Amino acid sequence: MKFSKRIKHITPSATIGVSNRAKQMVRNGIDVINLSIGEPDFKTPTVITDEAIEAIRTGKTSFYTPASGLDDLKQAAADRTNIDYGTNYSSDQISITCGAKTALYALMQVLVDPGDEVLMPKPSWVSYQEQVILAGGKPVMVETNDHFKISPETLDCVVNAHSKLLVINTPQNPTGTIYSSNELEDIGNWAVNHGIVIISDDIYGKLIYNNNRFYSPIQLGGRIAQSTILVNGVSKAYSMTGWRIGYIAGSTELISQVNSVLSHMTGNPATVSQYAAITALQSDQADVENMRQSFEDRLNTVYPLVNEIPGFEVAEKPQGAFYLFPKVIDAMRLVGVTSSEQLVACLLNEAHVAVVDGSAFGMPGYLRISYATSLNDLKIGITRIKAFMDQYLEKELSGGISSEAD
Repeated sequence: MKFSKRIKHITPSATIGVSNRAKQMVRNGIDVINLSIGEPDFKTPTVITDEAIEAIRTGKTSFYTPASGLDDLKQAAADRTNIDYGTNYSSDQISITCGAKTALYALMQVLVDPGDEVLMPKPSWVSYQEQVILAGGKPVMVETNDHFKISPETLDCVVNAHSKLLVINTPQNPTGTIYSSNELEDIGNWAVNHGIVIISDDIYGKLIYNNNRFYSPIQLGGRIAQSTILVNGVSKAYSMTGWRIGYIAGSTELISQVNSVLSHMTGNPATVSQYAAITALQSDQADVENMRQSFEDRLNTVYPLVNEIPGFEVAEKPQGAFYLFPKVIDAMRLVGVTSSEQLVACLLNEAHVAVVDGSAFGMPGYLRISYATSLNDLKIGITRIKAFMDQYLEKELSGGISSEAD
């Protein structure tokens, strides 16, 4: 069988891969703490699941919907966006997709031609690069500062005539970094001046901690907002990862093109999920706030614990999402491995803790640790990692003492 050229350039998702290995180990009877996957451990709120059940019982879920989603859901997404952002989207500026990942994929198919370059921060979520490649484009990683943020200065180092899109993710996966309004304005003005469209992936926008504040380019108005496409969804904020509902907000011209792609790609998102998402977006958001507070408590508890692990360093406390992204070059040296990928394997096979290699995000020498799991499991997982690293630190110290005695 001869496979397409494009598939030969695609790397399977590292986050899903390590999570699947961890789950297989659990099925084999091994007690593994899985800190790899970006999935809230909370059940979908009852008010949402009850509406889904009612939609099934009344026969509303048995049929196709428009490829771009139910009109009521598009209106709910527009209303929620307008409330949260102070914008003025109408339902015909919304397209509903099978999760935010599909929204991003569809946008790459609509906007990227072979040879076009898509700029993204280094590090970035693993699928951005692969989706660009599948569209025939070239992903370009933009260097970031010590806070994992791009700037007009770093963008100037990579921009050229082929640069077409810039992906901004705030809060950022894998670092939890958020951009200030001033920082986004500088980046937005840079993009407008270079004729580059911004895709703002705001999937973690409701998960902000410790009195930090979230901003999106679409809130800046004027030419920046006009040059920005919003991607969002219900997976993270409403603990609905399995329901697979995302959405795009943009110009009616863009949405028309996206809908054409979706009509051939997915047909329509699952109807029952759409009815559930309407309830989520129209809810009083109390469940979202309760979950946000729990994540904030976990972050505040585990951040200092991770920094106590020998060879691990999280220089700046994350401000949003639910990830820690420690630098582990010293840990690699202690263990005697030459890559963060090897360190990930050691932690999984020996400490029985699953984390993700930073190389998947474009940053070797780092690991991503998800705190989207119970505080008890987090403490156990971090304790295991620390015990694993402590033994290597002790060996180094005892070796040093022996050498001095000799």
